[in-house]
Amino acid sequence: MKVLNNMRYEIIDNNLFKENRKNFIKHLKANSIAVFTSNDQMPKSADASYKWRQNPDLFYLTGVDQEETYLILYPDATLKKWREILFVRETNENLKVWEGEKLTKEQATKTSGIEEVVWSNSFNTILGNIILQAEHIYLNLNENDRANNPVEYGELRLARALKEKYPLHKFDRSAPIMAALRAVKSKQEIALTQTAIDITEKAFRRILKFIKPSKWEYEVEAEMIHEFTMNRATGHAFSPIIASGASACILHYEPNNKQCKAGDLLLLDYGAEYANYTADMTRTIPVSGKFTKRQKEVYNAVLRVMKEATSRMKSGIILNNLNEEMGEVMQEELVKLKLLKLADIKKQDKAKPLYKKYFPHGTSHFLGLDVHDVGNRYSKIKAGALLTCEPGIYIPEEEIGIRLENDILVTNGKPIDLMKNVPIEADEIEELMNKK
Repeated sequence: MKVLNNMRYEIIDNNLFKENRKNFIKHLKANSIAVFTSNDQMPKSADASYKWRQNPDLFYLTGVDQEETYLILYPDATLKKWREILFVRETNENLKVWEGEKLTKEQATKTSGIEEVVWSNSFNTILGNIILQAEHIYLNLNENDRANNPVEYGELRLARALKEKYPLHKFDRSAPIMAALRAVKSKQEIALTQTAIDITEKAFRRILKFIKPSKWEYEVEAEMIHEFTMNRATGHAFSPIIASGASACILHYEPNNKQCKAGDLLLLDYGAEYANYTADMTRTIPVSGKFTKRQKEVYNAVLRVMKEATSRMKSGIILNNLNEEMGEVMQEELVKLKLLKLADIKKQDKAKPLYKKYFPHGTSHFLGLDVHDVGNRYSKIKAGALLTCEPGIYIPEEEIGIRLENDILVTNGKPIDLMKNVPIEADEIEELMNKK
């Protein structure tokens, strides 16, 4: 039977999701039931919705990339069919006309490796039939410490409803378990991320041939998405930053609506998303095809910090400590660039280091099913973690903003740069931009 793949990417071996579920249930207390739900479809206006994306935790456990999906895991259930239950949306005649067919039960099994598949409209009934047998209920919420969600979402509504309906049960959190598991990538996950990175590289090489004075930032964005689409990416991993001139000093610049001028630098912070796995890359290039002496001086300072940071990304490091350490490394470069003075540094408030004026952000974050993926910044990192490495120097008065970023796989030995093939040396970038 041919499996329906309603996404652009190739079908993923369901052993990935089987193994993920197996690892998750190892952490549950005895006689526990865990419940997961898909993301909401968020209204945009009138009858339109924002582009939908699957809940990363649900995708991690099932591989199902479809709305109105639920998962129940109850490993100690008396009946075998209750131990893993996947709920998917049933196709009806009206849905078939307007949206097309959804996964059949057989296709959902093939995708997830879960044998017991039922329709989503049976979720409340079936959950009610089995939840009373369990002692603990694990609920999942977005507990990323960078999250700030003013809008109520599906997981939160489900958690409130179950706590109200079953107040005498013991409730536990799935998020800490999921964060620990997702922070360490399997070989399949690394391969999927590498595909996203390879597509990102193709877009960069395309831009190097395309960019010249008079081009608009949004034209560069159009070149990106063209290359993404041609290579089966599901789109941008995040809103791309395409910032020329002084705009490169705005960390989360998103308008992408200015004209690139001769002599400008163009900062490109973007990444492709493939099968929900994200790439995150930053390059800074000269619009005219050649760096000025000062631009190259700053560029190479950032590159030196990046190389030093990459060399330190080994198992056992603590990410928060690394970010602080690299601030001190950057401080030395800023002195060489005559942006800071040693005398001032000796007198600085250590809680407000002077380097923050030119390097206000951290060097690294976790990467995976989210571009700012879950993971603990305050505990030792294990081999298999994926980290970004992204130092930068921003000098608004000189209209110089330079950031460089690669995606690094942490091992027990030498870190592996998954973007090692993407041009980054200043001379190589100039050569490629001026190649006939």
